[in-house]
This record gives sequence, structure tokens and C-alpha cells, in this order.
Amino acid sequence: MLEKLLNHRTKNITSAAFIILITTLIAKILGLLRDRVLAGLFGAGDELDIYFAAFRIPDFLFNVLILGAISTAFIPVFAEYHLSSKEEALRLSNNVLCIFLVILIFLGTIGVIFAPQLMHLITPGFKGEKFTEVVKLTRIMFLSPILLGVSNIFGSILQYFSHFFTYSLAPIMYNLGIILGALFFVPKIGIEGLAWGVVLGAFLHLIIQLPTMFALGWRFKFSFDFSHKGTRKIFKLMVPRTIGLAASQINLIAITAIASLLSVGSIAVFNLANNLQYVPISLFGISFAVAIFPSLSRNVVKKEKVKFLEDFTSAFSEILFFALPVSLLFFLLRAQIVRIVLGTGQFSWQDTRLTAASLGVFTFSIFAQSLIPLLSRAFYAFRDTKTPVKIGIFSILINIALAAFFVWLLSFPNQFYYFCQLILDLKNISGISVIGLPLAFSLSSIINLIWLLIAFKKRVGNNWDKKLGEAFLRILLLSLICGGITFILLRPFSLIFDLHTFWGVFWEAALSGGLGFAFYLGFAKILKFPEYETILESFFKKK
Repeated sequence: MLEKLLNHRTKNITSAAFIILITTLIAKILGLLRDRVLAGLFGAGDELDIYFAAFRIPDFLFNVLILGAISTAFIPVFAEYHLSSKEEALRLSNNVLCIFLVILIFLGTIGVIFAPQLMHLITPGFKGEKFTEVVKLTRIMFLSPILLGVSNIFGSILQYFSHFFTYSLAPIMYNLGIILGALFFVPKIGIEGLAWGVVLGAFLHLIIQLPTMFALGWRFKFSFDFSHKGTRKIFKLMVPRTIGLAASQINLIAITAIASLLSVGSIAVFNLANNLQYVPISLFGISFAVAIFPSLSRNVVKKEKVKFLEDFTSAFSEILFFALPVSLLFFLLRAQIVRIVLGTGQFSWQDTRLTAASLGVFTFSIFAQSLIPLLSRAFYAFRDTKTPVKIGIFSILINIALAAFFVWLLSFPNQFYYFCQLILDLKNISGISVIGLPLAFSLSSIINLIWLLIAFKKRVGNNWDKKLGEAFLRILLLSLICGGITFILLRPFSLIFDLHTFWGVFWEAALSGGLGFAFYLGFAKILKFPEYETILESFFKKK
């Protein structure tokens, strides 16, 4: 039974996306449980500031080297080789794996040696014991990109062969490892247990994919050949994306540096809110983008432009179908969401209100952040890694500039300061400068999306954008109705349930949001939205 599940292959893009969506949902629930455990143990204070800051350099190494190759170059080149020979494709994978493994180990060692100097740049506001601890955690976490690097190369191969179920189990195991670290390692060895939990999660992320890789016929063979044509092609394609990802990681490093200079807990507030808003982005944006990328790559290789645009527009509108109403629901229920997920133990009422406000600001760009991965992969399928990278770098520069500006603007009383207090319910709350970080992030994400759409229109032409513009307006209107219903229901439910208890807040949010979304789906069915019908067909019609 287990072997059958691990070797399950999906039959179409939408069903693949929903397998990823469901398993991602499980992973995100575990991720939220992870954050609840962390918030309960430490609150938004020094410990979580240290934990989140320690991620920055190891994440930089992993994202720049591994995701730069996999998300842009590996799958298209692997697809090209596999059309000729499965054996040659697997040989290519071994060569890429060995090269990246050696590079990651070398750079990880350098990172461990120079961790103090690196963390001085990233956390200029950390002093004394706080700085010492962040260096220790960073050094331990350098093990995780090595394990995740191998695991993600396996994951890209599983995506190509449509083994999305096994691929999607890996993030679940990763979060499970971090939770185990918080629950069992921290009581014994202190905050360093969080770092060892991350390493355990990375190991589990890798090991869950091995059985399916063996079933596909993969066997490890050491190969370190930089002259291999396929490997050289991957490196050539990944360079622009690597530059873009480096800029993206520098963006997060800059945000961390700015937040380290603000009040204690600002790094934690930003990251906890970011983790919450990233749940719908992962479920809808990343799931559909990952599921469709192999198909888009095959369409380009086979020169099937019409099929390419059909797949792209279908995924685009289906992402919107979920992202827009969920964005609105997250904004309306932001306080309830934070209280349910994080409101325990050492997580104070001020922590809750600041995190809820940050989440509320993030929600304005959830739709944009959900669509950017799809648009980027559409360019990657054409082996155009330069365009989305250039646009991304420009957006990142805007984000850093806006972050510095908004943080400064919110550091003293003025009209904008009072406006944010009013809209985000932050009266009598100190340290609201942190709100400037998600505000800058949201504005730059929307700019990024608009520019990508303009560039994609120039590349592919046709009238696909008019169709998607109509879909956006149609879905937005229905989403506003859904939001209105939810807003109306909040008042009576707040009178029925005791909002001083976890279950009272839970049922208020679940019933008002759930009924609002149920009305949304009901209207979509009555009005025969094509997105709704496509989703139903993928599950109830035989392919």
C-alpha cells in the first residue's frame, strides 16, 4: 500500500496541482503548528529573533545555488535528455547532484568559519549573548542546505515523472523535524535544539524521496564532469536566475538587518506574519506553478504554442479563483488567525496585534505573490531566465527603498502613522514601525506582477490577457460578495461565542469564513465559472 502511494503518478495538471495543494496544506498546518510551538515557548522576543535571523545565510546558500538550478534549468534540460534516453537523463542527474553536493559542502564550510563576520552584517542590532547565539545557530544550520540540495534535485526528477505525491511529502517531513526539535531538543540543549530540528527536518525531507527514486531506476554513481553538455547548459541557464535569487535573498537579509535595529521581536513579528500569509501562496500559487511547469516545458520543446497558452491561462485563472477570495478572508480574519495559530504561552497581546496588522498588510499582495511563480516559470519554459530576473531585481530594489522609507515614516507621529493605527487597529501599541516592512513587500510584489505581465504579453502576443482580465474582474466581484457575507456574519458570531477562549475565536473565524467561502463556491457553480467546472472535471471525469 505504501509503495503504491509513493509511486502514484498524476494524470493531468489540475489533479497534480491538487495533490500538491492537499499535501502542502498538511505541510502548512504542521508549519503553523511549528510556529505555534515556537511562539508559545518563546513569544516574539530575543529567542525567535535569533532563530529567524540564523536562517538567512544558510537559506541564501540553498536558494541561490539549488533553487536557481532546479526552478529554471534542470527540468527543461532533463526533459530534453529524457525524450532521447532515460538512461542519459538519469546520468545527467547524477552529474548535477555530485557537482552541487561538492559546491555546497565547500561553501558550507566557508560559512561556518566566517559566520561571525557574516552575522555582523545581517544583524547589526544584535549585541552580546544574542549575537553569540545567532552565530551558533547559523553554524549548525549550514548542514541543512547540503541535505536539502540533494533532496530538491530528487524532487525535480519526481516532478518530471509526475510523482507529485512523494515530492509533496517532503515539506511535511521537514516541518515535522523542526517540531520535534522544538519539543524534544530544546528542553535538553536550549535554543540550539531549534537549529538541530532544522537539520533533522532536512534529513527527513531527503530520505522520504529515496524509495521512489530507486523505483524509477536511479542509482547513485559518482560523476564530476563539468564538460558534460547537459550540465553546462544547466549552468548557463541558471546564471541569470541565480543572480535574481541572490538579489531576493539579499532583500530578506536587508529586511532582517532593518528589523534588527527596531524594537525586540520585530524580526519574529515579520517572519511569523510572512509564514501565515505564505500559506495560501503555497497552496494555490506554488502548487499550480510546480504542477504545470513540466507541461509548459514539454510544450515549448514540442513547439506547441496553442497548448502552452491553454495550460498557462487555465492555471492563471484557477490560481486567481482561490487567491482573491482567500486574500480578502485573511484580511477580515487576520486577528482571529493570529490568535488561533500563535496566541499561546509567551506570545503577548501586543505581539498578537502587531503580527495581525502585518498579516493584514501582506494580504493585499497575496494574489500577486501567488501569480508570480507561474509567470516566472512560463518564461523559464522558454529558457528565458533573464527577463523575470531583471524584473525581480528591480522590484527588490524598490522593496528595500520603500522598507527603509516606511519604517522611518512610522517611527514618529504623523498623518500616515495615525492612518495606519486606525486602519490596522494599532492604537496604544508601540513598535509599529515593523508594519513598514510588509507594506513595502506588498507594494513591490504588485509592481513585480504588473511588469511580468507586460513582458509576457510582448513575448507571446495573442489575446490571452483580455481573457484573463475578464476573469480577474469576475472573480474579484464574487470575492467582494464573499467578503461582505463574512464581514456581516462576524458580528452575530462574536455575540454567540466566548472570544476569550481558543475555541470561541476558532468557531467565530471558521463559521464566518467558511460560510462566506461556501457562498462563493455556490455562486461560482450557479454562474458556471469555468474555473469551478475545470476543477470538478479534473476529479469526477475520467481522463
